[in-house]
Amino acid sequence: MTISTILLLLLSLLIALGLSFYQYFYKNGTISKVTWLLAGLRFVAVFGVLLLLINPILSSKTFETIKTPLPIIVDNSSSIVDLKANKTAIELYEKLSSNSALKEKFDLQSYRFDSDFQAATTFDFKGKQTNIEEVAENLKSIYRNATFPAVVITDGNQTIGNDYVYSFDANTKVYPLVLGDTTTFLDIKIGQLNVNKYAFHKNKFPVEVFLNYSGTKSISANFKISQGNTILNTQTLSFSPTNKSSIVTVLLPANQVGLQIFKASITLKESEKNSYNNTKNFAVEVIDQKTNIAIISEIDHPDIGALKRAIETNSQRKVTTLKPNEIKALSDYNVLILYQPSSNFKSLFENNALAGINTFIITGTSTDFNLLNQYQSSLVFRMSGQREDYISSFQSQFNLFALDDIGFEQFPPLQNSFGTITPNSNVAVLLSSKIRNIATNAPLLAFSEIQGKRSAFLLGENSWKWRMQSHIETKSYEKYDVFVDKIIQYLTSNNARKSLVVNHESFYNSGDAIEITAQFFNKNYEIDEKARLTISVTNKNTKQIKKYDLLKSSNSFKVNLDGLDAGQYQFSVKELNTNTLYNGFFEILDFDIEKQFVNPDVTKLQQLATQTQGKMYLPNQVDALIKSLLDTSNYKPIEKAIVKKTPLIDWIWLLILIAIALGCEWFIRKYNGLL
Repeated sequence: MTISTILLLLLSLLIALGLSFYQYFYKNGTISKVTWLLAGLRFVAVFGVLLLLINPILSSKTFETIKTPLPIIVDNSSSIVDLKANKTAIELYEKLSSNSALKEKFDLQSYRFDSDFQAATTFDFKGKQTNIEEVAENLKSIYRNATFPAVVITDGNQTIGNDYVYSFDANTKVYPLVLGDTTTFLDIKIGQLNVNKYAFHKNKFPVEVFLNYSGTKSISANFKISQGNTILNTQTLSFSPTNKSSIVTVLLPANQVGLQIFKASITLKESEKNSYNNTKNFAVEVIDQKTNIAIISEIDHPDIGALKRAIETNSQRKVTTLKPNEIKALSDYNVLILYQPSSNFKSLFENNALAGINTFIITGTSTDFNLLNQYQSSLVFRMSGQREDYISSFQSQFNLFALDDIGFEQFPPLQNSFGTITPNSNVAVLLSSKIRNIATNAPLLAFSEIQGKRSAFLLGENSWKWRMQSHIETKSYEKYDVFVDKIIQYLTSNNARKSLVVNHESFYNSGDAIEITAQFFNKNYEIDEKARLTISVTNKNTKQIKKYDLLKSSNSFKVNLDGLDAGQYQFSVKELNTNTLYNGFFEILDFDIEKQFVNPDVTKLQQLATQTQGKMYLPNQVDALIKSLLDTSNYKPIEKAIVKKTPLIDWIWLLILIAIALGCEWFIRKYNGLL
């Protein structure tokens, strides 16, 4: 409390005493107990009012020492066990975390990572994937704008994610502690195998295989691709200390329809420390037809290229871009994408009225809306010549097909003519529109089906920005491309709707996330929120049966089957209230990516240390690491002063006291006839 505040309090005290004295004692011949009581009440009221005006505040100062954080991050993936370094990892962690000098200088914090990143002090080394980039992203989030060192105990072998060397913040010095034997062993492995998920019957499909060799002598190896007992391709390859890699490209025949399993393998006469990485299984689903899609437009626009790329990520789709007068036979195509139809699309609409091909109409600022009103009845357009930006809003009750919200409301707005769009009763809206966060109650992406003919409407241009924004947020085009693929899948199918719809892949790699989604519809084809779905999964080889419940998500039911062994599985999804059944099949290919390594990636870890101005250490150099951290003067504790200011008196209670004092004074004066 300042001196001026104290002086004001003393002055207030004198004023309150003076007013009470003048009111009840000055020139008052008779002084009774009532007079003293009234004077006291007047003193309390006046002094309380003056206290409210002064509002004296007490200040207290405390000091807090803030230490520099030192995260100790341990690789919890199963490759640490395969490299026989799990005990070393625990010993290194315990030596660092229990060091009293480090505790005194730093705020030690423990984490572990595999495919995810989490705080932990225990480690089981059972992670199925390694993502060191996830470490960098989480450290940036947890210690935003802070300067600190980080110790990463790892083998440096990353299996998913972007290159971690350039992922860490510039303010973070990384000190990798290398796990595993750095001695170079003779090893040859299949590093990567590229193949499309789908191929077409009686065609040939390419397989690209990357082979890597580590060793100190020249060798020859035999590479082959087989299906069952049939060898489809074989080659002899040579490797040496100067020729450590080879790329093999093979064209394989797709002679049988359905899921086909293949095995790529490489063998050599010399013995290897790790032979598990010499084989890799892969699968291709052979289909007997391809979906042909025509994008028809009079104008050039980035939307067309983005749509083409998104659709053709599914190799079952082939996209052709045409102008309205270039299309010869509508029967050559399964879906027509009409981009910003103008008056020149009139004959196309008339011909398609007879052909009955499903359409995807995309409008924009160059669209002839009068033409659309004439040749389709799902939407009624009353548009002006003014342009407007429309933000999307996801409708979770949409039930034509299962689709999660991929962040539509964060996507850039689409541009369309301003006006009123009225949907008919048979229209299902996936995205509605907003103008500056004000809902228009009009559709932005809608679907309809009239007499077996399906249509989709995207009411705005610049959807290419959606694809870019999705890539910025997820570092992949996958979510947006799946969104477009589901629209095309809906348009290419004219099958009657089923009450139970299940989505799954035909095959998965061991260690991949195995997620099966399902939707159950009532008689009105509305999603039944009260549905009870279960799944029974049977291993065809062992006959072992596992049962799970499907859990409700936003607009579908989901089950995660992670942890299943490699093999073939039959499954059935059942809705318990109606006994509706769906039977399916999938296969899990034997492939453990964490077993592909025989050495730590010393080169990458050294690059990481150099890039972040840290230093790489081996397990026997942990004492040198501790000494380096203690000797550096860059991470001194910071003493922070914390000043707390609290009012001397709670103003609410003081106000109540003033009211009571004035009220009592008035009643006493009234009672004694002094008013």
